[in-house]
Amino acid sequence: MRPTPKATPASGGRLPESESQAERLDGARGEGYSEPAVRSANDVGLLVLASASPRRRDLLQRAGLRFEVMPADIPEAMREGEPPRAMVERLAVEKAAAVCRRLPERPRRIVLGSDTVVVLGDEILGKPRDAEEAVAMLRRLSGRTHRVWTGIAVIATDSVTPSVRSIESQVTLRAAGEAELRAYVATGEPLDKAGAYALQGEGRRFVSRVEGSESNVIGLPLEETLVLLAAAGLAPPGA
Repeated sequence: MRPTPKATPASGGRLPESESQAERLDGARGEGYSEPAVRSANDVGLLVLASASPRRRDLLQRAGLRFEVMPADIPEAMREGEPPRAMVERLAVEKAAAVCRRLPERPRRIVLGSDTVVVLGDEILGKPRDAEEAVAMLRRLSGRTHRVWTGIAVIATDSVTPSVRSIESQVTLRAAGEAELRAYVATGEPLDKAGAYALQGEGRRFVSRVEGSESNVIGLPLEETLVLLAAAGLAPPGA
């Protein structure tokens, strides 16, 4: 794994310490953050998910985690010559750092950022622009093995140093005919998915093999995420 990257503050860095915590929290609420319903004086840091992805929310909920949602809303462009692993790690850090800067330092929060890409050969496949591009992507993936990379980053609001990991899974899709691919795309499911399929949905019928983490393919490698969160001080569910 390459060295952990540093989160680079945006212009101005953290909000000035002279600004009251209440003012900073009000500003964060205005950008999509909501306080948890219950707070304990013993909380070491509640979780904030820096993503609007319903798939990531579902995975965290299934794990029994309590969290808030605050999408990062940053550009997700690939840099020229940037390998997929480096890209997902960078974007995960940028997402977590962007949300962390909007939050007050106290009460302590642990911000989770994540980014997932589908890679066929040396090419990164993003979300299809329309139904025809979705069919074209699935046609290329049909009968072949591709890789799915996810980067995860955790930053606490009382720190600017991220903890970062990246996970790779390999997925093989069975061969499928044009009519079957078009029927799947017509459901609408592939249109907001990298690679134009959803392992957790109707797209599973095209998947013949997954090597590695299945939750990674869905959008968040859960086991590795829980390890990072525990290291940041968030107790595992049921602890």
